[in-house]
Amino acid sequence: MMRLFVILGLLVAVISVPFALKPTYEHDPRLAESPSQILNIITPHSESIRRELGAAFRQHVRETQGRDVFIEWRVPGSSEIERILNTEFTFAFEHHWKQRLGRRWTPEVEANFNNRRLELTEDGTVDTPGQAARRAFLDSDVGIGIDLFFGGGAYPFVVNSAKGYLVDSGIAAKHPQWFTEAIIPQEVGGEPFYDPEYRWMGACLSTFGVCVNDDVLARLGVDSVEPDWELLADPRLFGEVALADPTVSGTVTKAFEMMLQQQMRRAVERQETTEAEALAEGWEAGMRLIRRIGANARYFASFSAKIPADVAAGNAAAGMCIDYYGRTFNELLQDEEGRSRMRFATPIGGSSTSVDPIAMLRGAPNKALARAFMEFILSKKGQQLWDFRAGTPGGPVKQALRRLPVRRDLYQDPYLQYFADPEVRPFEKADLFYYERAWTGSAFGAIRYLIKSMCLEPHEELKDAWEALIANDYPPRALALFDDTSLVSYEKALGEVTDVLKRSKREQSLYSRDLTEQFRERYRRVAALARGH
Repeated sequence: MMRLFVILGLLVAVISVPFALKPTYEHDPRLAESPSQILNIITPHSESIRRELGAAFRQHVRETQGRDVFIEWRVPGSSEIERILNTEFTFAFEHHWKQRLGRRWTPEVEANFNNRRLELTEDGTVDTPGQAARRAFLDSDVGIGIDLFFGGGAYPFVVNSAKGYLVDSGIAAKHPQWFTEAIIPQEVGGEPFYDPEYRWMGACLSTFGVCVNDDVLARLGVDSVEPDWELLADPRLFGEVALADPTVSGTVTKAFEMMLQQQMRRAVERQETTEAEALAEGWEAGMRLIRRIGANARYFASFSAKIPADVAAGNAAAGMCIDYYGRTFNELLQDEEGRSRMRFATPIGGSSTSVDPIAMLRGAPNKALARAFMEFILSKKGQQLWDFRAGTPGGPVKQALRRLPVRRDLYQDPYLQYFADPEVRPFEKADLFYYERAWTGSAFGAIRYLIKSMCLEPHEELKDAWEALIANDYPPRALALFDDTSLVSYEKALGEVTDVLKRSKREQSLYSRDLTEQFRERYRRVAALARGH
């Protein structure tokens, strides 16, 4: 009996700890009574970013306005944010359409109020019900109880602004001098740094690259080379590559898009064929590279932070990684002489510099505070937090965030002396890679879809085929079948697959299942041929 009481006592203690450690300001009655002091932000950003930026903003408001504010962070996964926005805006607009406008809710209305491809007439006199719903939504202040969307790569911001979920916050009108070549350019290396209509704007910068563990590479007999995308396809790294799942992260899909663009650029620069033929050739070379990288993969993780953690721990030799994760783990593993067994590098000519944006959501319940937060993040005071060392003047308190500021005017003295990464100059290296939106922009969804069917779903069969090829010295017939790209051709991606993605979820699922089965059968044939069966 005494043992039971002890166990119960420990259980009560464990359960009560989170409540005891809750910040006191969450229970401040002034906040509960004043919604204007609460800011709601939906974000995939890490806890360290939320902590440092949130604390700095709250301190900034105290100093400038003499009041306390509270940030309510909503932190679903990157892939979940899209579903949340779609679901919540659908419910909110349905209520607006039925209760305020007194209109009948129909499947056509539901399908078109957020249809970014729907064209509207000039005056609305001959609108279809779908066009009328679309016009009513764009003219409304329908909201979902969330003020800001913050982080997750540019692609979801482009899509959600086109749907009408994001609105101009007024920051550009208040600070037009910020949105110039000298401070925040419209475009760098082909990548947009803010929306032309100011519905979203970059808050910090990101590049993609490769992290490697030199100890593991040495064990595998791989020279300590400058990491690039081709390294991840090296057969000596079979089962030693850590990857993230592109179906749950737009930033991961973006990294795969960079691989494709690099191969397409190389094919165009060879000038051996017409540009159209070169683009198709480069796309297919990129898909072959992605397939081999996928065949080397230990797994496709659902969250990208797992990759540098596993590479740092020696559980993988190399992985695809976003820059700030790579730099952070490199620093954590440095010895007293500054050497680290984990390195990160952005492949030369293999990645653009893109932005991680921030935007105000339509119907934001606290527009004034949301605008103040955006203004703070884009100011020099807020930008310093991204890459200043912890404890430096104007820097973060507990740890460096290792993100690069979007403001060009910070990459100079006196600011660089406080940078955690003063040697990284994204604006100086922008010309090493130029992102051609016309090449792959419309196929972004198709890239994710094809990689899922080519690498993720049939991963066991893919690994078995690659292992058989390696073990049997790549028999020509088997290797040719493995490298065949007819199922993932450029023409197919831009046409058939992109069209499928405009259809119902059921049709998309059926198409994906059929394509996956074709790949499974092909990989089985490759394995059999390689083994001489």
